[in-house]
Amino acid sequence: MTSKIINTDICIIGAGSGGLSVAAGASQLGMSVTLIEKGDMGGDCLNTGCVPSKALLSASKKGLSFKDVHKHVQSTIAAIEPHDSQERFEGLGCTVIRSHAKIIDKHRVETEDGYKIKSKFIVIATGSSAFVPPISGLDHSKILTNENIFELKEKPDHLIIIGGGPIGVEMAQAHAQLGCKVTLIDMGEIMPRDDKGAVTIVRETLIKKGIKLLEKTNIKSIDHKDDSHDIHLENYDVISGSHVLIATGRKPNIGELGLDQANITNTHRGVIVNDRLQTNYRNVYAIGDVNGGPQFTHIAGYQAGIVIRNICFRMPAKVNYTALPWVTYTSPEVAQVGLTEKDARHQYGDDNIRIIKTDIKGNDRAVAESIETGFIKVIGLAKNGKILGVTIVSNNAGDMLPIWSLAIQKSMKMKDIAGLILPYPTIAEIHKATAGAWYKDQLFSDKTRGAIQWLQKLPVF
Repeated sequence: MTSKIINTDICIIGAGSGGLSVAAGASQLGMSVTLIEKGDMGGDCLNTGCVPSKALLSASKKGLSFKDVHKHVQSTIAAIEPHDSQERFEGLGCTVIRSHAKIIDKHRVETEDGYKIKSKFIVIATGSSAFVPPISGLDHSKILTNENIFELKEKPDHLIIIGGGPIGVEMAQAHAQLGCKVTLIDMGEIMPRDDKGAVTIVRETLIKKGIKLLEKTNIKSIDHKDDSHDIHLENYDVISGSHVLIATGRKPNIGELGLDQANITNTHRGVIVNDRLQTNYRNVYAIGDVNGGPQFTHIAGYQAGIVIRNICFRMPAKVNYTALPWVTYTSPEVAQVGLTEKDARHQYGDDNIRIIKTDIKGNDRAVAESIETGFIKVIGLAKNGKILGVTIVSNNAGDMLPIWSLAIQKSMKMKDIAGLILPYPTIAEIHKATAGAWYKDQLFSDKTRGAIQWLQKLPVF
């Protein structure tokens, strides 16, 4: 009979991206790991987030029937599932418990099915879930969120999406490409965190796809009917659709962890952590969406590495989001790393930054492939060309971004990118061209021409 009392080095609550990364790393480094997950292994990203949404986006471009799209989404999840499975982590030496967990104090965790775990370290990695705003008349059982939209087997006639962030915009474009009528409503502007020029291109693309955009529009109430949903707007208009998707952000999964009873500091935004991702107890960490930081799968993985360095190697590693990347997977994609133009102006002042923008349509490979939409914008310090931020709008913009992520992470300057040798003809040549343009005025100035004329008088060597 399996003992219900466990002594372990690390107890991880949550088997999403962050928790699994800590579990895999720590167990392979020889530490004893207990991993607790009450839901599906792989968490939101695998089951209801990144993986199914990108599979849906991909399938929507191929002219498949909605039934085949559903199969593609589910088969994609199934193909990746073994990497996150209970069997794999038990094979790595982890003790995996499929139950609800409650933190008793800074060293003790108990589960709903009776396990009592005493652990040297605790890692909270419970992620987040869809935030549903308090709209009058809204019935949670009659709406869609990211947690159930990928279960649809029949195509919505008219999908109304509330929320114009990355999830809302991606789902709007995907369903429009699948032949659905789509209305997207947001109380502000779509994609508020992104570069305004990039958002303009996405907005124009959505409208061309036939999507009705209602920005800066407030919702008064929702009236659910048997086969439709009426959205009553504050301007007295009524929008009626067959399905309603709520995509208004995320909330941390902290409600059932017993944080207050365990005296772990938290707010409605999540568990409070320091730069080392420690809570008010030095041996208790919180990573991923649950700590209120940037809500991206890759950030959860990055934070897992910080925790591994702190716990396993006893290194005082701290998070650094200077080179934080994010991508919205529309067509074209919008990719960003480092500071946006707005943030750079706010942080450094208009006179201390320079901006170089290059349209993709001037790139030889883009000409060959008839690509006319998109640009790259690079922001640097005016005094020395240090790279501060980059925005790319292009097909596969996310795949073009890593060179700039590395540049920002390593505090590189424009000259470092301008000096690269890149293969011709590739879209990637736009990186070198843009960085080179930084020096154009200086290189071809009267001062430089004068220096060249003087140098030409020297003997040939």
